[in-house]
Amino acid sequence: MSNPSVSVVVIAFNDAGLVGEAVASALAQGPAVSEVVAVDDKSADGTSAVLDELAAAHPRLKVVHRTENSGGCGTPRNDGIAAATAPYVLFLDSDDVLAPGAAEALLRAATAHEAPVTVGACVRRELPEGNDVPWVPGLYTPGDVIERPADRPELVRDTLCVNKLYERAFLDKHAIRFPDGRFIYEDFVFTAQVLAAAPRIAVIDDLVYVWHVRRSAARKSISLDRKDVGNWRSRIAAHRRAVEILRGASEELARACQVKFLEYDLRMYLREVGSDPDYQAAWWTETRDYLAGFDEAAVESAAARARWIVRVLRATATPPADLQRLTRFAAEPPRLLPPYALADGVPVWSEEVPAELDGLAGLPVAELPVTVDAEAAGSLLRVRVHDLYGRLAEAAPRTATLRFVPRTGGVPVEGEAVALRADGDGVWTADLPFRLAALAVVGRRAGRRGMQAWDVRVGVECADGSSLLTSLRPLGSLLRRRVLPSSRYGVLLTQPYRTAAGSLALRLAPGAEGALNLVRNRLGRARMGRRSR
Repeated sequence: MSNPSVSVVVIAFNDAGLVGEAVASALAQGPAVSEVVAVDDKSADGTSAVLDELAAAHPRLKVVHRTENSGGCGTPRNDGIAAATAPYVLFLDSDDVLAPGAAEALLRAATAHEAPVTVGACVRRELPEGNDVPWVPGLYTPGDVIERPADRPELVRDTLCVNKLYERAFLDKHAIRFPDGRFIYEDFVFTAQVLAAAPRIAVIDDLVYVWHVRRSAARKSISLDRKDVGNWRSRIAAHRRAVEILRGASEELARACQVKFLEYDLRMYLREVGSDPDYQAAWWTETRDYLAGFDEAAVESAAARARWIVRVLRATATPPADLQRLTRFAAEPPRLLPPYALADGVPVWSEEVPAELDGLAGLPVAELPVTVDAEAAGSLLRVRVHDLYGRLAEAAPRTATLRFVPRTGGVPVEGEAVALRADGDGVWTADLPFRLAALAVVGRRAGRRGMQAWDVRVGVECADGSSLLTSLRPLGSLLRRRVLPSSRYGVLLTQPYRTAAGSLALRLAPGAEGALNLVRNRLGRARMGRRSR
């Protein structure tokens, strides 16, 4: 290939308001992109007309109009591959964008290393806030060339197809395509086919893909629309098929795929299982049935907290009475709430569900799912650190420190360390300064105008040199909204609240502008709640 180039395949369905930005980001890639193939999946909102108008102005844009809606993302992507003419293809969804220079950087590495697959960095960008969360951080080493995926089984954790450049001849040679029709989580199957074909994979350091996350959108993306158990069934079906594909090529890859499910997918859905008993029962049954077919070696290879969740699921045919406790344990960071039960001297989940918490003795202090409660104590925050089967007592907790983490990204703010006092019965207590007015000033200096949102964490330092950082469980009157006088802003509205994971977070609204933003935010959440009901 004397002049290799890229076809960017953009798929769209009822996204007239956003597809133009996606196509523009592809056209802006420069000469590395010889064509943009936009596939409209029989939209009903004017998406087709938007694409035709863009095509009239940009010769590199080719539009494929499907005559009937496919019901999924796989078929339009396959149509895009079929229509593509460049040696390489890059996928783009209509509500996301390619980073500037992405195609050129990927193409340069692909040709330099003769790699059928080249991967770059991806971020999930929360909108409208704009903070970026790296996708699978630490999984890849920039500049690396992976000769065989089986040598790096952890690659199964990156299930995205959009952050990679593919040689079209490689896809054709191995008949790699997306599942057709209404198949949700089609990326799982496509990625499994790619890894099973054992390509050389080149890794670059450049940001190539910006995945837009719009949690307040009227029509949620598939990955965010998890209110129905059908979404979980679809994810299980896609994962099962991915494991089957990988097992045909490599037992190591298949096992790693099951481990990933336990450590990531299972925990993500468990912590959002909600309070609807019908959903809980259906979710529990679906999950137990799928886990029954897992290789025991995969369960044993999973991290301790994932193993414990599997043990609890296998121990009871119906959701346990302390299901919410299990959801808190599945959160990030994990917290195992008291009480703590023993069976013949062995730590177990509970007296009702005596599933063994194997491997607890070997966990480092930093990985212990310790519970720390928080309640108001005047102008202070009283924290209570709970022991966990004697593991913390061995390390001898010494001090506690509050850490405020901006929810929109940025540098955390750390308070002062305060000595912990032993209260007996495996509990240590400290009264920590909770200087919210000073925190609001720091937030303003960092450019956070209007309402500020903070996650509240606590760090515990131990006498043996170990430490841990975890979230706080709010108790009592702590969650009351307060109006504080402020010499700097006149007034400071404070609203501690409980996150979906049951952890303490904080909204601060300094001055009239901040208070107005807080009210608007509250009204917006109320409207979303009414719509969801």
